[in-house]
This record gives sequence, structure tokens and C-alpha cells, in this order.
Amino acid sequence: MRYTSIADLLSRSTPAHATEPLCIIMAEDDTALAETVTHHLNAGFRDVVLLGPDGVSLPDDLESLVHVVTHNVFAEAALPTAVNAFIDACAGRWIYYCYNAEFLFHPFCESRSVREMLAFHSEERRDAMLTYVVDLYASNLDRHPNAVALDDAHLDRSGYFALARKDAAKNWEPKDRQLDFFGGLRWRFEEHIPWPRRKIDRISLFRARKGLRLAPDFTLNDEEMNTYACPWHNNLTAAVCSFRTAKVLRTNPGSRDVIPTFHWHNSVPFTWHSQQLLDLGLMEPGQWF
Repeated sequence: MRYTSIADLLSRSTPAHATEPLCIIMAEDDTALAETVTHHLNAGFRDVVLLGPDGVSLPDDLESLVHVVTHNVFAEAALPTAVNAFIDACAGRWIYYCYNAEFLFHPFCESRSVREMLAFHSEERRDAMLTYVVDLYASNLDRHPNAVALDDAHLDRSGYFALARKDAAKNWEPKDRQLDFFGGLRWRFEEHIPWPRRKIDRISLFRARKGLRLAPDFTLNDEEMNTYACPWHNNLTAAVCSFRTAKVLRTNPGSRDVIPTFHWHNSVPFTWHSQQLLDLGLMEPGQWF
């Protein structure tokens, strides 16, 4: 069904699965849009909201399965602002958000749904999950000028690191169990990426409650929900495998003509399997078996 705004959706629609995780996808263009929606439906999300500009379209068989909402996706901090519009109305539900051409993977997702994973994470008394945005890119930019090719996707197998996240309110002391993570294309081509956008960590999955808000840097206004683990053991983390940075670097006139390829000696083909991400340390199974 189509809606003219988020407010229109929230006022007219009662999702069929109101206690289950909600997936919000922001479509900045049509790139891999149908594939993004299909991936998240297959992951186990039964309620998917697609936010896009006027005229955004999906194949009829997919459109019948999602809520399509007209939205200004090019406003500053458009995705966090949109997510915040859902939080109070969805109190108690898990919310996941991403852009088109981004794909959520969690440990053992080939055999266990996102609903099962979040049920387990809730039993661990966790209300949020850290995700790493893993850059994907086509190896051949002559054949794929926008760097998006699901059948030729590559990622970096090394070059990821973390720095202590400092607390300005406490004399810049490190925050407990919080780190800023870097790597991928945003690290290798950092001269084209503004400093505030170089981090690759997001709190992409969280349980909504009234008053909770997502900041433009994809952290929440509850510090415990920004941690990568609880105090007593490591918790699950997940990965959002994303063509978005590659696509932006190939679209931006300032970077397009000076980057002939994203391929380097640490590029490896992406297998579209969670085991590869686990082996590379790009997500953590915690106590999840």
C-alpha cells in the first residue's frame, strides 16, 4: 500500500505483525532496490517500510508486501530523522533501518531468522545491537560504472580498526564499552569523506521506546544502547553489507575521475554468506549458537 508521508502511514496503518521487528529501507535511488527489499523479507522481516521519493517503484509482487511511503530522502540526516518519526509509535518493537543496496547479515543467518536472533538477544537483556557497515564494490568499474554489482561484489579483508570513543562531558575520558570503528572504502579514500562520516559503526537494530532518539551519527541517546557488549560477556553483533559508499564515490564529481578502481591487494570476492564475515571478524556471535 502507498502512503503520502510517514504521518499518513502511522495514522492509517496498523501493521499486521505489530509485535515483530520493523524494517525501514530508505531508497535514495533505484539501485538494487528490489534486491534490497527481497533480502530483508527473506531475512524474516514481516513488516517492511520503503521510504522513497515520489515515483519510487517496485515490481508488483514486491510492492504488495511492503508499505511504500513518499519521503524527502535527500534532506540532511534524512534516515535518522525518519527513524525517529517511528520510534514513539513503535514502542516495544525492534526497529532495523538501512539504505537501498545495503544488506543485513547476522551470524548463521542462512538458517536462523532475524526474529529468532532478536528473541535471543532480548533474552540476553540487550535492547540494541551494534552493526558494522562493510563496504561492497564491483571489481570492474568499466563494466559497472556505479560500482554496484551483486554478482561481482568484493570487500576488504583487512584494514579495519577501532579508536576509543571519548566523552566530552567527562574530560574526554573513554566511554565504557564504546568504540568508533573505521575501515573499508571510507578509510582507503578518506580524503573524499568528511570526518563525521568516516565511522562504519551503526546501532542499526534497537528496541524502540518513547523518548529514544537516533542521532545523525547513528548512535542513540541512551549510552548503554551504544555499547558493543554487556558488562559480563560478548554479545552478538551484525553486519550491514553496503554498496552505498562505493556508489557515492563513483557519483561525486570530486572523486569519480580520480578513482579508477576500488580493487587492491586485500580485496576478496564477497560470498554472500555469514561465515565469511565471521571469519574476517566483521561480526561477533557472542553466546549465539
